[in-house]
Amino acid sequence: MERRHGLRPQRVLVVEDAPDILELWRTWLTCHNFHVDGARNGHEAIEKALAHVPALILMDVWMPVMDGYAATAHIKAHRVTRDVPVVCLSADATPAAAGRGMSAGCACFLPKPVDPDDLLFEIRKVLRFA
Repeated sequence: MERRHGLRPQRVLVVEDAPDILELWRTWLTCHNFHVDGARNGHEAIEKALAHVPALILMDVWMPVMDGYAATAHIKAHRVTRDVPVVCLSADATPAAAGRGMSAGCACFLPKPVDPDDLLFEIRKVLRFA
């Protein structure tokens, strides 16, 4: 993995049930010097977050098995992962959806489709890079 400015790549967990979108974010984030793990549903996200605590989680909201709201609430309730920031991504851009995300513990809520530059800005802001 490439190192920029002497920093080790930070681990990001991308939770997305659409394989092509997951791979797109994985490739894009890797190009921006992040180490990326993927999960296809909320249950898998909890398991992976506990096994390898990430610096940040990008959480899709609507997924099978366990949705992103429930997964975020579980992650934020666990002592090991409670301080990991979660950025929720959803095609539902309503204030109610954003409010539900924030109530679950999301650091921010971005509507899909997400502009990559906006996402990078939010990631850096949440990780305090900006």
